[in-house]
Amino acid sequence: MSAAAVFEERVDPGPIASALLAAIVHLLLFAVLVFGVSWQNRPPDSIAVELWEAPPPAPVVEAPKLLPKVEPVKPEPVVPKPEITVKAQEKVKPDPKPVAKAEPLKPRVDETQKRMREELAREQTSLAIDRERQQIKDQLARDAQNARNRGLAEYEAKIRNKVRGNIVLPPDLQGNPEAHFMVVQLPTGEVLSSKLVKSSGHRGYDDAVERAILKSSPLPRPDRPELFSRELKLTFRPRD
Repeated sequence: MSAAAVFEERVDPGPIASALLAAIVHLLLFAVLVFGVSWQNRPPDSIAVELWEAPPPAPVVEAPKLLPKVEPVKPEPVVPKPEITVKAQEKVKPDPKPVAKAEPLKPRVDETQKRMREELAREQTSLAIDRERQQIKDQLARDAQNARNRGLAEYEAKIRNKVRGNIVLPPDLQGNPEAHFMVVQLPTGEVLSSKLVKSSGHRGYDDAVERAILKSSPLPRPDRPELFSRELKLTFRPRD
């Protein structure tokens, strides 16, 4: 017999054996799954334990020492850009229109009142000017009167000095009596009359003054002609 003939007659058992082996394995796997599930569903047996003493306290477990916490470096905050969101439900309200302010009503100027005010202003101005002028006049009049009084005082002093030089005082005169005389004169200073108005109380002194007045004629004339007076009231005291 040749080798070729031997190989031709041999049947290959590979496919049949593989199919049987696979079927057996599947059956075994199915049986394991069924029995395993039923075994796990059986409730466990309960065990009752009776304790006669309290259980010992649980051991204190020290907490592990923690390493110092290292704070992470905070990054610089990033400012988010504001997002503009508009809700659909909210409606943008238009800005209210500015309301123009009503101009205040200007009072109606009455022409008659305007003229009256202007006339009143002119009158007040005129009165103020008149008052100022009157004040100036009064001041000038006072100045003139003061100047006249000073001139008269100087004029009368000249006359008294001349008359005093001609008075012969009586030897029994005491004190400083005062005698008043009214003298009438001409513009040239000549004495027309001398009259005792108020006695000094000493008759001898009164007569001595009257004789001195008549003796002093003509009397001194004033420095200014307008100061001349026809009648002069003169006062004499022996000790002046």
